[in-house]
Amino acid sequence: MAELTLKKIVKQYNPGQPKAVDKLNLEIRDGEFIALLGPSGCGKSTTLRMVAGLESVTDGEIIIGGKVVNHVHPKDRGVGLAFENYALYPPLKIRDNLAFNLKARRTKESDIHKRVAEISKYLHIEDLLDLKPAALSSGQKQRVNIARALIRRPAVLLLDEPLSHLDAALRVQMRTEIKRLHAEQCLTTVIVTHDQLEAMALTDRIAVLNDGKLQQFDTPLTVFNHPANEFVAGFLGEPPMNIFTVEPDNNRRLVIPGTEFALPMTSNIEQLLGKRSKIKLGIRPWGVRVNQSSSNGLLGTVSVIEDLGDETRAGVRYGELLLISSIPTTDRYKPGSRVQLTFNDEDLNLFDIETGARLQSNNGSSAPA
Repeated sequence: MAELTLKKIVKQYNPGQPKAVDKLNLEIRDGEFIALLGPSGCGKSTTLRMVAGLESVTDGEIIIGGKVVNHVHPKDRGVGLAFENYALYPPLKIRDNLAFNLKARRTKESDIHKRVAEISKYLHIEDLLDLKPAALSSGQKQRVNIARALIRRPAVLLLDEPLSHLDAALRVQMRTEIKRLHAEQCLTTVIVTHDQLEAMALTDRIAVLNDGKLQQFDTPLTVFNHPANEFVAGFLGEPPMNIFTVEPDNNRRLVIPGTEFALPMTSNIEQLLGKRSKIKLGIRPWGVRVNQSSSNGLLGTVSVIEDLGDETRAGVRYGELLLISSIPTTDRYKPGSRVQLTFNDEDLNLFDIETGARLQSNNGSSAPA
């Protein structure tokens, strides 16, 4: 195991073009499991490939176990990489796929046999050793892919979207397997994913990237409940946070001009607002309450209902806004129903309209007090 540190990492493919990775700083603790999370093109896979040595670093330092490895050959960095597309050698049997890197390092034949037996048993692929990749299912190929990365006994394990080609049931199964592997092996592990559920379920901390820049690096619950900015708030969450623009009026309220929406401004909100004439307000779907009995809510119209089995989502149209609410499965509404909307103050987040940064007081709170 080893600590992994990225110091002001930059990757720029051509001068004058936008940077694929822009001054990325990360300190990953020994034995920690972290996710690089973000939309396509955000720089997460490029970062992983730079750590693995498959991409050169334009600027900055990659440090593994206290050693700068920018110019160290990939095979000598002490990393294991499980590829997104498995990258198994079709002509070779699975046992030879597993042994390939060990043979290239001139490991003793007896040690190779021992380690192949150990890792195949550990990942439950003993009965696949004499088959070729074409005979395997996607889930089996992914197990072999991870086994091949682990057989080198790496200091750092890198997983490049390992579950993206699996169906829903297999993804859940492999998530459990990866979680078990990390708990038992305690390897410093980095997974690249665009699946927020995957990142939340597996990791100790999540690094959210956008346009090559780090947006937030914290525990899953902190990133989810206290997003650093509007991008993180909108990206993390299914369905995403409702975000809309409000402004203060002369009656110490935050309003949506031309509507009846009015949120009383507490002293905390006034402090966060400062001299701003507009801000953005964000609230998770479960903070938007829908009912037909309230007399002090906002009158909206149900636009769409999604029954998902374990929850129901209602899209309610209020003026030009479409607000998404998570409602009890026992509630029954139809498109066109007139309903009242109320908001749970504790679920409110405020964002600067220009920078997108979450507004928070010294104690980290951004909700009304």
